[in-house]
Amino acid sequence: MAGAEDEVQRLAGALRRRIARLMGTDASFRRIPGPPPRWALSEHPEGAVWQGNLDDPVAGAWRVRGVGITRWNHSGPTPAQTVRALMAIVTQVLRHARGAVREEDLAKVLESRFELLTPARFTPLYADDGTLAAAVEASAASEADPAGAGGGAADIWQRLTDNERLLLPYLDEDAQHAAQLLEIGQAQAGAVLAGLKAKLLLALSEDSDREAVMGALRRCADPPPEPPL
Repeated sequence: MAGAEDEVQRLAGALRRRIARLMGTDASFRRIPGPPPRWALSEHPEGAVWQGNLDDPVAGAWRVRGVGITRWNHSGPTPAQTVRALMAIVTQVLRHARGAVREEDLAKVLESRFELLTPARFTPLYADDGTLAAAVEASAASEADPAGAGGGAADIWQRLTDNERLLLPYLDEDAQHAAQLLEIGQAQAGAVLAGLKAKLLLALSEDSDREAVMGALRRCADPPPEPPL
């Protein structure tokens, strides 16, 4: 456990250094030396400092649409699309804050928005009969349309965050219920729920069988079946 926590701390430090380096090369941002170091937009007046609940900027970050990270490298140059996504979120957070925000808090917002420090993991998918379904099977590839319900659901499932997967069976619930499920602030939970609905709306194209895809997605969210006695 200690090793995993040490790794998370190491990655958190690397994330802070990366965003500081990116903002340091952009004239839109101004660094206020610490401790703790803070960042503001260049247009902000001198001495303006944000002090508030971290749930607020996290919720604001989730309200930013049309940004995402598909590539994340732990060394070397940051991909251009990733830079644009990070800077879009940071800009929105700082604009809403109307003052300098701690570098550490900015890193926490970005980590929460994109789950940058969450280790990748395999999520098993289960068929209707309770058997483990491979992500890609030769028989399925030859007999089924890859854009069909199962394939579409698997693709959408892989693009959902852990929190979005937890909320998938509760799309009709409100932010208060979502906050209880996720054990986070209500504003942040509401933003996660809204983001999930927007993501599903975009993913379910007009020519897809929405009911079939949603049914397959809900089966992905179901817990694995108990082994036979």
